[in-house]
Amino acid sequence: MFEIEVEGRELAPGAPSDAAIREALQLAFASAGIRAGHVAIHFVDEARSHELAAEYLGKDDATDVISFPVDEDDDLGPEITADVMRELGDIVICPERTHDILETIVHGALHLVGMDHEVDDGEMLAVQSELMGWLR
Repeated sequence: MFEIEVEGRELAPGAPSDAAIREALQLAFASAGIRAGHVAIHFVDEARSHELAAEYLGKDDATDVISFPVDEDDDLGPEITADVMRELGDIVICPERTHDILETIVHGALHLVGMDHEVDDGEMLAVQSELMGWLR
């Protein structure tokens, strides 16, 4: 069971439906063995994306997506934590900087579960591509 909040939808007129967002998030989280949690999607404009990128990524430009993981506590073991409702984090998306909002949501969700395309030699992008194949 996932609780999903979507904020700033007015900034993303072509955004997928809540049902499509839920399906994408469930698939992305399931790929990491997570079956429950809360996640918030925030659509922001380029100015806000630029502020966040500068503060958290050290980049002087807006970006398509920034993920903020919250609960990384796996002390109970994967078989227990998979079904525990927990705060997974926030995904901040700048619609002006992305051509595919659903794929950007999947990308952000994979970051929330600890994947990082900067260090995993393409594994994250391969998983993302496979998940998008299931969603299309």
